[in-house]
Amino acid sequence: MENIITLKDISLEFEDGEKILNNINLDIKDKEFVTFLGPSGCGKTTTLRIIAGFLEPTGGDVLFEGKRINDVPPHKRNVNTVFQRYALFPHLNVYENIAFGLRVKKTPEKEILRRVGEMLEMVNLMGFEKRSVGRLSGGQQQRVAIARALVNHPKVLLLDEPLGALDLKLRKEMQTELRRIQQELELTFIYVTHDQEEALTMSDSIVVMNGGYIQQIGSPTDIYNEPVNAFVADFIGASNIVKGTMPRDFVVEFAGKRFECVDGGFSENEEVDVVIRPEDVKVIPEEKAELTGIVESAVFKGVHYEMCVETAEHKWIIHSTKAEKVGATIGMTFAPDDIHIMKKQEI
Repeated sequence: MENIITLKDISLEFEDGEKILNNINLDIKDKEFVTFLGPSGCGKTTTLRIIAGFLEPTGGDVLFEGKRINDVPPHKRNVNTVFQRYALFPHLNVYENIAFGLRVKKTPEKEILRRVGEMLEMVNLMGFEKRSVGRLSGGQQQRVAIARALVNHPKVLLLDEPLGALDLKLRKEMQTELRRIQQELELTFIYVTHDQEEALTMSDSIVVMNGGYIQQIGSPTDIYNEPVNAFVADFIGASNIVKGTMPRDFVVEFAGKRFECVDGGFSENEEVDVVIRPEDVKVIPEEKAELTGIVESAVFKGVHYEMCVETAEHKWIIHSTKAEKVGATIGMTFAPDDIHIMKKQEI
């Protein structure tokens, strides 16, 4: 699969010296669903706007199918953008909103009718052609915005937190719809969100960002199961992150105990971050465990209970289908491959 967009050493610095992006390097493959994920202010929307042409980087190159496009204006790039605020035209009905870009290009009326019809079917809005956009629900308005962006047949669709204004149930429905549309049209989608579950659900590849840097790039499975540092581990789902040392390869020491693990390549007694997911912590009888703690709280989360367990060194989060009594002392254990070891680094 060939790269459709390449970012080479992209930097953006404001006049006051504040750096927003720091030498971003990224290859985005054709027909891939890529998500930029990170907290507010991490640089994900800025990166999207640079790809769209709304911002010009102060350093580096943006390549589209191998050609530099830094100086190409937004309307001449083969990309379209869907924003969180859909920016629909309130004086136009659904049909005319979708047809707007085609009319600007002076597309023949017969072709407009055909392509708008295709888009209405694609986003499940057949029969809504004459309806005012002000009478549509939030999810329907979002579908109109997507159809308007796709009717011009862009090679890349940029989506800047387009589901942020929707309620939880509708947001989940639209996640499935967007993924279906992307796979059906075989387009490249670049999606911006701060919602970890959304990124894990929809993406082929996730780009985790923080502080203007890319922290990790990988599939949802890789990002979740093999985070490269404590920031990624903590941002992608709940995690227990404790300080440890590596006496030798495949053995880690934390909480005053030694545990077998599956990681190597560390110096003797090197300080590390130890990550254990809450669902990987197993509750066992106190007398059979090397690690014990007192249950401080147990909250039902729908599919599991989330328990907070206090030990001498750390508060642990445990996800279990069974709740232990608050105040009870429990034992905890985990398998070697549930212990993820990461080198300490500046984040």
